[in-house]
Amino acid sequence: MVDEELTPEELIEQIKRLRVSDVLLSTLSTVAQLGYTKLERAHRDLDQAKLAIESLRALIPVLDNAVPAETVRDFSQVVANLQLAYAAAVAEERELDAEGESTPD
Repeated sequence: MVDEELTPEELIEQIKRLRVSDVLLSTLSTVAQLGYTKLERAHRDLDQAKLAIESLRALIPVLDNAVPAETVRDFSQVVANLQLAYAAAVAEERELDAEGESTPD
């Protein structure tokens, strides 16, 4: 199957049909996934994970009255879970740092 390329006019029509709330939901989902990835030991970047958490916390209230309440609740739960995972990752990093400092060279 050959991918069809959209004409500029078709692309404009697709953009016109987009809903901002749908784009925000997609963005929130992507940011949450990135946040979790940045907490994995192999890809750990606590600054990026914190940025993901803070971004979610800023955007979720914007969706009140724009999407079903259950959706807002679910994303709020994602933030709470990310915050807990972040705290665990910070504790693990501190523990690893302490072990590294106490190990003789």
